[in-house]
Amino acid sequence: MIERVVLIKLSDQEANTAGRQKVVNHARRVLPTIPGVLSLTVGTPMDAESAKSWDVSIVVRLPEPSDVARFKEDPDRRAFFEQFLGVRTSIVKAWNFEVDEPAGY
Repeated sequence: MIERVVLIKLSDQEANTAGRQKVVNHARRVLPTIPGVLSLTVGTPMDAESAKSWDVSIVVRLPEPSDVARFKEDPDRRAFFEQFLGVRTSIVKAWNFEVDEPAGY
């Protein structure tokens, strides 16, 4: 299983509670509908220290490494990241990790 971890730093105008919530809500509407997405977790900083570096985290679970390329090329995902987020962010970083399903979950 693959976890795609995305950390987002919003622009100064968007780096507030309302701006973060707008991104969270839109991610929750769009990203789970993309073929291959097994699960989605979206979060915001729990403390002021974390908020200095990042505003939103997105973790998408995909079945196989080959699904990452399909996910990245999906038109809805591209619209979310390029059009919706593009005007709201100063930094977006993403990494892919191969993970095992934890026992007992």
